[in-house]
Amino acid sequence: MISRRLLRIKALMALYAFNRREDGDLVKAESELVFSITKAYDLYHYLLLLVLEISDVASDRIERALQKRMPTPEDLNPNRRFIDNPVIEQLRNNKSFNKYLNGTKLSWVNFMHIPKILYNNMISWDELEEYMNSEQINYQGHKKFVISLVSKLFSVSEDLVNCLEEQSIYWNDDLEYVLLMIEKTLKKFKSGSGEETELMPLYKNRDDEEFVKLLFRKAVLSSAQSSELIDNNTTNWEVDRIALMDTLVMQLAIAEVLEFPEIPVKVTLNEYIEIAKYYCTPKSSTFVNGILDNIFREMREKGLLRKYGRGLIGESVNSKLND
Repeated sequence: MISRRLLRIKALMALYAFNRREDGDLVKAESELVFSITKAYDLYHYLLLLVLEISDVASDRIERALQKRMPTPEDLNPNRRFIDNPVIEQLRNNKSFNKYLNGTKLSWVNFMHIPKILYNNMISWDELEEYMNSEQINYQGHKKFVISLVSKLFSVSEDLVNCLEEQSIYWNDDLEYVLLMIEKTLKKFKSGSGEETELMPLYKNRDDEEFVKLLFRKAVLSSAQSSELIDNNTTNWEVDRIALMDTLVMQLAIAEVLEFPEIPVKVTLNEYIEIAKYYCTPKSSTFVNGILDNIFREMREKGLLRKYGRGLIGESVNSKLND
């Protein structure tokens, strides 16, 4: 499922796009937000498919070697451990995976240079040599290798990153989070049952789906009030120099802390500080931290923060009594 961190990032990108819209159409903006999240789910399946494509490249190399006019002993007796990997075969036959692919046009057919590049990267990889030459290997060993292939080789491939960015603007920020989804998915595979393993759903639950939609909508509708809070907690010199993305990050954080009483203030603050580190200027996270901390402190003193359940974590005894 799409993580809350990625959902917040999607909401931030949608808020940025909305601020650049000339029509101010909130309904269309919300539809684009949902579409961008769906594209992340496409990427999840697309990268799982890439694992199969790399296996197919390896199989093709073995078949071509066997067709040589004068094959070497190694050509005639290839090491088939990777192409016969049981986890990859389970994925290839996985019902949930194939059902999703059959309903989409996801394919690497026009980008076959990517599985070939990744295959070439893999064959010079120390972990492949260890995997292929181990005297004995069990199901967990096969699974460990596939997880390493995805989490280590995919994540550092500039060719893959560039290819994904060319295919969809919605995938620019998704790779890191989607690779974690794939790692969690593969860990659930078990010997003899991988074909039946359910892949991750788009959302963890209905709450997550509602969370991202409401977060975006409230940030848009309360932007004037949020901007006033930000202005009141900055000097005139700072107001003139606040970058748009800094403002949008803080608007989202303010919307979240007010609209989601079950989310602790500290969680909200930490999440948007981390997001600011990647999507704002180098010093923004410190600036955003200071401004939001002041705003949340004032809200707490005025009794505007209504938290309950898990949302009370980190709140003082007096704050709880005021609730």
